[in-house]
Amino acid sequence: MDRAEVLLIGGRAGVGKTTVGWEVSALLRAAAVSHAIIEGDFMGQVHPAPKGDPHRAEITESNLTAVWANFARRGYRRLIYTNTASVLPEAGGMFERAMGAGVRITRVLLTASDATARERLVGRELGSELEQELEGSVRKARLLDERVPPETVRVVTDGRRVVDIAREVVAATGWAGCSPALRS
Repeated sequence: MDRAEVLLIGGRAGVGKTTVGWEVSALLRAAAVSHAIIEGDFMGQVHPAPKGDPHRAEITESNLTAVWANFARRGYRRLIYTNTASVLPEAGGMFERAMGAGVRITRVLLTASDATARERLVGRELGSELEQELEGSVRKARLLDERVPPETVRVVTDGRRVVDIAREVVAATGWAGCSPALRS
């Protein structure tokens, strides 16, 4: 396989993107499927925002390009990328520029009810930004629901085990074929 492929796992705060991404990676490792994983939030985590880049989009893309180049040089062709808005149409260009024009993109939108997301965020956010995360989570859930491309795979996370969610996400990629490790 020469063509790069990326699995974009998006969704509101508290939906479980990072947890599901790591479980997808665990399932792929168990099935001996070569891949890399990036937590997209870290690609632009700088303060203050770079001059001329108030939304940190340029530094995010620059960092993604550099990290992917390191992975690709070592033969990796599949990437799992977790980030709230990565599944939106406008994000696709960043992956094409960073990974190559022929990159195959699979978008998965994880969903959760307001109550589920709130419960998870209250348990996770121990610092000063809980209220901001709660408000942003509701706003972003609505935005994502309205704007993701029609081919985006939607996966409900409410009341489900992480491994079951991850199996559904892996199935959307076709990366593992019919591996017995991913069926049970």
